[in-house]
Amino acid sequence: MQEINQYLAKTLKVLRQEKGWSLDRAASETGVSKAMLGQIERGESSPTIATMWKISKGFHQSLSSLLEPPAEASSNTLIRPPSGQPTSLASDGAPIAPIFPYEERFGFEMFELTLLPGYERLSEPHIQGVTEHLVVLSGEMELLVDGEWLQLTKGASVRFAGDTPHGYRNRSQAPATFHNILHYRQDLCE
Repeated sequence: MQEINQYLAKTLKVLRQEKGWSLDRAASETGVSKAMLGQIERGESSPTIATMWKISKGFHQSLSSLLEPPAEASSNTLIRPPSGQPTSLASDGAPIAPIFPYEERFGFEMFELTLLPGYERLSEPHIQGVTEHLVVLSGEMELLVDGEWLQLTKGASVRFAGDTPHGYRNRSQAPATFHNILHYRQDLCE
């Protein structure tokens, strides 16, 4: 987690400087308080996944670009070792592991998320034009799409508009794990 916080601190500061934004402007664009953004830039705060999404949306960046450097573009083959334990973003309670970070040439990023028993998160819309693809690997979960909770079990696959309100929850007694691919329109993360 410390590595992610350090990378996020540096990346957020660079993004803000590239845009010529003050902390006030960044707070206005992201919906994250000036104080919180300052704490993140100084490496003093571990933001939740919800806060990370607000930052990525406000800066028109993919989530994974805030978590780790992009993959080396010299080859189409990328082999990543098993991560062991997914990285948990602060108090959000849903361990998340980046599998493939966003690369402009491919237009997507891929994560593995685990919803612990009792977990629920309502997600704000992502950048306009984002499409999510979800595949349940284990357990049972529910997905809020178009105002309706859908029951999903192992092997279920769903594609939906990620630029609309949606949510994830686990009402079972066991963790639910799924892969989530976010596809960005070609002009979104520029």
